[in-house]
Amino acid sequence: MDLKLFGEVFVTLLVITDPPGMVPIFLALTGTLPARDRIRAGTQAVALALGVIVVFAVAGQTLLDYLHVDLPALQGAGGLLLILISLALLTGKQDDPNQQVTSNIALVPLGTPLLAGPGAIVATMLFVQRADGMADYVAIALGIVAVMVAVWLTLRFSGVIVKILRPSGIEVLTRIAGLLLAAIAVQLIADAVAAFVADYAAR
Repeated sequence: MDLKLFGEVFVTLLVITDPPGMVPIFLALTGTLPARDRIRAGTQAVALALGVIVVFAVAGQTLLDYLHVDLPALQGAGGLLLILISLALLTGKQDDPNQQVTSNIALVPLGTPLLAGPGAIVATMLFVQRADGMADYVAIALGIVAVMVAVWLTLRFSGVIVKILRPSGIEVLTRIAGLLLAAIAVQLIADAVAAFVADYAAR
């Protein structure tokens, strides 16, 4: 196995997924849930993210070509989705327990596009394109799994922070997380627009 490639995959995806940065958003979305449901949401989110990244690693370019979708379009779609989530956090609509469904939170936005977003997908596809032989594929696969384990451990033990912050602190954190998510969404859309402009200018 190529340890250098493993290290590159691990560090790159770890920086993109940003487990410490995920904690405030994760707590904002799940802070009012019972501990058991919060742990389940984290596990489901990581499992979904792993599945999405693996699918795009194996057949990402083929799938996008078949659908006639460019990577910037995928990036823009992720940005629009995050804007909707950030508005819900900023306005406090997600605080309604009747509207909050654990599985939905785990799938969107935690699993995708936050963990398995355009950045992680594109980086994984580029690593796969660079791979030369089974040893490289094994290194990439292990790097992806190691990152997902690190993310899961971070989310799994975020409950300690919930006990410290209490409900009032979670509410403040929710608003901050909403603002951060909005900024991430705008950056994704801006990058997508810039990529489209650059692509058409080069033609």
